[in-house]
Amino acid sequence: MNENLPPCPQCSGVYTYEMGALLVCPECGHEWQPAAGTASEGVDGGAKVVRDAVGNVLADGDTVTVVKTLKVKGNPSGIKAGTKVRNIRLIDGVDGHDIDCKVDGFGAMYLKSSLVKKA
Repeated sequence: MNENLPPCPQCSGVYTYEMGALLVCPECGHEWQPAAGTASEGVDGGAKVVRDAVGNVLADGDTVTVVKTLKVKGNPSGIKAGTKVRNIRLIDGVDGHDIDCKVDGFGAMYLKSSLVKKA
């Protein structure tokens, strides 16, 4: 249980838990929106800010450039530094991969924002 979650506003139950963007009380079944900053960590005002390798804020649909040659399994050459990737989509990925995109010649893949810069 997360001790930082507030008690239920309806029955004052202390066993609240997160379910997606809502807080839920298992005792009375009440669901409510948490106040800003009480639930998920790493969230600024409800929107996660993703920055590229040089600190620019990225958004869905941006075009980015790969700053370092990346190895790709099954491909001897990999993705070369300087490759442009268009129409990125920001996600909450696994292991720090927070960009979903299609790279020409490689197909769909996940990238880390620390390895790209905004074009």
